[in-house]
Amino acid sequence: MISKDLVAASAKPLVLSILSERESYGYEIIRRVKDLSGGQMQWKEGMLYPVLHRLEEQGLVSSEWRTADSGRKRRYYYLKDEGWRALKIEKRQWSMVHSTLTKLWGTEQCLT
Repeated sequence: MISKDLVAASAKPLVLSILSERESYGYEIIRRVKDLSGGQMQWKEGMLYPVLHRLEEQGLVSSEWRTADSGRKRRYYYLKDEGWRALKIEKRQWSMVHSTLTKLWGTEQCLT
């Protein structure tokens, strides 16, 4: 499992990246993170929704309530223009962190 500190630090770029693929609702975002991480990152609703609300307050995402085919109401989140700009910045920053750690640890150690 991934440490809580690392999960918290990566929440913003992960959510922005997932929403860059397409608009989504909370449970779907949680499931996508779990799938992408091979089950190593298992978010709970109590962790995700504060992140989504903070991103909304920052003007990076918007949301709207919709009724799914099943009749259930879901709140869908999507990136705003400022969210796309923030994602570019996050990508640069995380690429730098990854590059620096790879130099320190070597390529083979990063994969194990």
